[in-house]
Formats: sequence, structure tokens, C-alpha cells
Amino acid sequence: MAVVPFHVTGPFTTFAYNPPALSLNTTWTLNSGYEAPVIGYGTYLIPENITAQAVGQAIQYGFRHIDCATYYGNEAQVAIAMNQSGIPRQDLFFTSKAPPPNNYNRTKNALERTLEVTGLDYLDLYLIHTPDGTREDRLGSWKALAEAVEQKKVRSIGVSNFELDQLEELEAWIKETEKKEGKTKAGTLSVIQVEMHPWVNQTDVVDWSFQRNIQVQGWSPLVRAERFNETMLQNLAKKHSKSPAQILLRWSLQKGYTPLPKAVQPRHMEENIDVFNFELDSMDMAVLFTGVDEPYSGN
Repeated sequence: MAVVPFHVTGPFTTFAYNPPALSLNTTWTLNSGYEAPVIGYGTYLIPENITAQAVGQAIQYGFRHIDCATYYGNEAQVAIAMNQSGIPRQDLFFTSKAPPPNNYNRTKNALERTLEVTGLDYLDLYLIHTPDGTREDRLGSWKALAEAVEQKKVRSIGVSNFELDQLEELEAWIKETEKKEGKTKAGTLSVIQVEMHPWVNQTDVVDWSFQRNIQVQGWSPLVRAERFNETMLQNLAKKHSKSPAQILLRWSLQKGYTPLPKAVQPRHMEENIDVFNFELDSMDMAVLFTGVDEPYSGN
């Protein structure tokens, strides 16, 4: 089921956003027109020698969106798992990211390398991994992404870890380029990926993105289990007969984000995908509003 995100912007997004009824088969319709699963499987820091097995198990449990990056060093193994899964390519969603330092040539070459090592005909989503370098460097990388879409090497494009001023900088370039050269040359910003959990709200980036129908994907949605013993989280887990991880993932979904949890143990994969049979009420969501921005780690 494809859903065009309906996002409410402004102060109320601080507490809760209630999307349409969600299921494992629900997809968001991106600005590019393509669809993306509402939950993904993260592969950061999964050792290369166990990546194929882990991703294969994640796919068996129902994950269809696999988030990767050149920096992670395991793109080839992710592709092996995808190819061996028995799931048609069109039913899987593969994301990778161009590594820093940014500029047109490096990003263009990084994409070609990713296509080569994975053997994939196209990437579903390609992101600029970090806002590294100068304005010209970042915009050069974006130009390379836009060209990749024109060449049908990539379907949707976006950015990762950008702050509000860098997003506004990119938007200004896109608008200017659209006027001069047309929409295809400018590229369509479909996704912003940032650290996202109750202890990192990034309200300015979220509101800016939702106003433009840009999907917000959240890395480290489980805070690497560092907050599982928080009293409020334990209380909600007990109330709903769910784990702290499931409460955090459900929070992300009800905020309208796409969480990207990582797990290497099958029981954790199964747990992370089992988040579509309960809802957090408005009081639960209010309890999870911490009012802080305490970044935990990089991705």
C-alpha cells in the first residue's frame, strides 16, 4: 500500500504525528514518485564477513529496505544477500551514500564504484553522506546525483546529516537551476537522513522537510540500546507488552519518520519488524517528548 505522507507542521509535530494506518507493506510515496518502505534495515558497523548472512535474515523477517553506504565497507555483501533472497529486485529498496570529501567528480566516481561492486543496475536511493566541504563541493556532489537520476542509475536522491542552513543552500540552487535548465537538471530532493530518536528531535530540519514533503529517515533510532533502561521507556514497554526497542521504533513511525534499526541477532530483527500491531496514544507520545537534542553517534 502506497501512502503519500500527510505531515502536520508547526509546534504540534513536537509531540505526535499520526500517519495513516501502517503495516509492513506500507510505503511512502517520495517526491521522486517512487515508493519507499516505512521501515528499513541499517547495516552500519556490521562486519563485512557476516553482512550477507545478516541482511539475508533481515529480508526473511520482512525487511525490504536496506540502508548502506560506501563508508560502511559492506555494499557488495548486501547485494549478495539481495540476489540470494529470492525476492524480486523491484520489491527491494537499496540505499547507499556517497562518501566525503564531496565534489562532483568524487561523487560521480563513488556511484560508479558502488554500481560496480554491487552489480546492481540501479540504486533506489543515493544520498550525500555528509555536508563535507565548501558550498561548491556540496552542490557539485548534488549535481552528480541529479545526473545519475537522468541516466537512470539512481531513482531517488537526497542528503544525510545536513543542517538547516545547508538544506536551504541546496534548495536555493535547485530552484535557480530549475529556472535556467529545467527540473531534471536540478534534481528532486526526496529524503533527508539524520539521527532521530526522542533524545534528538531536530525540529527545525523536520519541519522544513515535512513542509516540502521530504521524507525524514532516522538513523540510530534505538540509540544503540543506551537508553533502554530509561524509566519512561520501561514504563511504556510494560504498558504495551513490548520491548523498549519496539516503543522507540513505533514512536518514529507515528512521528512520520522512516526508522533504520540495525540488528545482527535474528531475535532482534524479528522484534524490530514487529511494530505494526500496536499504537502509542497521545499521552505516550507526550511522555517521549524530552525537549533535548543530545546526538549520540555518527553513522
